[in-house]
Parts: sequence; C-alpha cells; structure tokens
Amino acid sequence: MSLPTSLAYDRVTRVLGSAWFLLLGLTVALKLGTSSGEPWPSLVSSLCIAVFYLMLALLVLTRAPAKAQAEGLLPRIAAFVGTYWPWTITFFAKTEDALPNLVSTVCVLTGMIMILVTIRHLGRSFSLVPQARSVVQTGPYRWVKHPLYLSEEIVFLGVVLQHLSVVTVALLILHIGIQVCRILYEEDVLRRNLPEYSSYEASRWRLIPYVW
Repeated sequence: MSLPTSLAYDRVTRVLGSAWFLLLGLTVALKLGTSSGEPWPSLVSSLCIAVFYLMLALLVLTRAPAKAQAEGLLPRIAAFVGTYWPWTITFFAKTEDALPNLVSTVCVLTGMIMILVTIRHLGRSFSLVPQARSVVQTGPYRWVKHPLYLSEEIVFLGVVLQHLSVVTVALLILHIGIQVCRILYEEDVLRRNLPEYSSYEASRWRLIPYVW
C-alpha cells in the first residue's frame, strides 16, 4: 500500500469510526432523555455508556498515523468486528432489574477510568487495526502489555449487563475470542517492526498478571 493511499485509508477509517461511536453515544443519550421514569441505576448506567461512546469517538478521530500495520485481511476483519459490531447491543432491549444495572455502572465507570489512565500513557499511539507506533512502558503498561483491551472488555461487560440476555452473553464470549486474536496480531506487528518490543514483551503478562 503506497503512502498516499495509506494516509487516505487512515483518514477515512478515522472519520467513519468516530462517526459510528458518535452515533451510538447520541442514540444512548436520546434514549436517556426519554426515560425519566426508569430506576436511577439504569439512568446512571446509560449516562456512563453514552460518555464512553463519545470518548471513543474522540480517541479514534485524534489518533496518530501508524509506522506500520498488520498485513492481510484477517487482522483488519478482527479489528473492525471487535471494535464496532459488539456495540450494536446498544439497540437491544434494556433490563429493568436494579442489580445488573448497578453492576453495569460499576463496570463501565471502572473501565472508563482504566481507559483514561491507559490513554494518558498511550497518547496518540491509540489504534484499532494492529499497528506499530511506539513501545509504551509507563503506567499500566509496566504490568501488562494490553491494558486497553482489558479496560474495553470490562466496559463491554457493563454494557452486556444493561442489556442482559442469552444473546448478549454469547456476544460477550465471542468478543473475548476476537480480542484474543487482535492481541496476537498486534504483538506480531510490534515484534516485526519495533526491535525494542521483544525485550519488553518477555517481561510482561498480556492481560492479567500471573494468569495470561
């Protein structure tokens, strides 16, 4: 892929990706504006999810250009499916039970805080498709290699709890599998393009210390 084509592709995916999360954020916000009779745990959970989507829209739009990215179609499919498709559960029916909504709020807030802390150290190296920009070793990256994936999965768990059903739980399990594939693709492109990554990855766990 030539440089001009690559830059054009990056700009288009940034705009479209940001627009998608902006749409989701506005959808949740509009539902929130017409649901004054709902229990407060449900309202707080919806507000947190709306803020999360708007934050993702901003992050996608402002990320820096990549030095290199994974080759082939599968890494791109995994990235786009893992990033965009699962969040369509926002359009599913919501649960009215207080406990799932309370736990949802805790998960979304926890995940959002973790994402903000991670982005603070990751900076504009944030990406969706497996790409190589730099090896970040500060903040949560001192302990695990992929704190952003972990944070995102905690938020997604919170969204699933707000729309709890057999289908959304199945989506959660499938999403975890897709995220694992994205992690492996990302590690491969970093290993091949950033020589300093090999020594870094040898001394870090992927997601959860002492587990994986």
